[in-house]
Amino acid sequence: MSLTDTALTEDGLAPTGSRGRILLIACGALAREILDLRAANGWTHLDLTCLPAKLHLYPEKITQAVREAVSKHADAYDDIFVVYADCGTGGLLEAACKDIGVHMVSGPHCYSFFDGNERFARQSESEITTFYLTDFLVRQFDAFVIKPMGLDRHPELRDMYFGNYEKLVYQAQTDDPALTQKARDAAKTLGLHFERRFTGYGDLETTLSNL
Repeated sequence: MSLTDTALTEDGLAPTGSRGRILLIACGALAREILDLRAANGWTHLDLTCLPAKLHLYPEKITQAVREAVSKHADAYDDIFVVYADCGTGGLLEAACKDIGVHMVSGPHCYSFFDGNERFARQSESEITTFYLTDFLVRQFDAFVIKPMGLDRHPELRDMYFGNYEKLVYQAQTDDPALTQKARDAAKTLGLHFERRFTGYGDLETTLSNL
């Protein structure tokens, strides 16, 4: 079982076991957080498999990938829970989950449920010029921001992409000075003010604790 960020981005994660009653089908960007929560809370009834995190670069592919994963594993588990929010699918993922009879995390994206959906909704109107990163996205900043936008080859495009943003908010799931510094460097690269918010696991922990 490889937990390198590159593997989680490109390949996802095979099921972590077959002893649990419930299978979590999650985004690879959430693998470390879910495994940490499972270990800390003794949630032995939960198994985990992850789709490649890079699907977030192609959100139109997420719904079908989730459908296929549910179909693949449905016979082996009493229940399946999808650990994706809407994630740019325009409501299609939620509709698919209802159609196939599984539940999913509430919220528009992981930035919201890490912060807490209610809190994020309250402050979202005042933060429309904010760019968010999580622990995983800080570690994979080049793979998810710099390279897909071509900024490694054409740094002059920065202002075209980020000229309307004002700050970068790092939603920290862990207290890691090295990650904080990397997030600060990312803000500098994008020409944005930097803010760190320790969110912990937010609504993700609450949701999984109720399964």
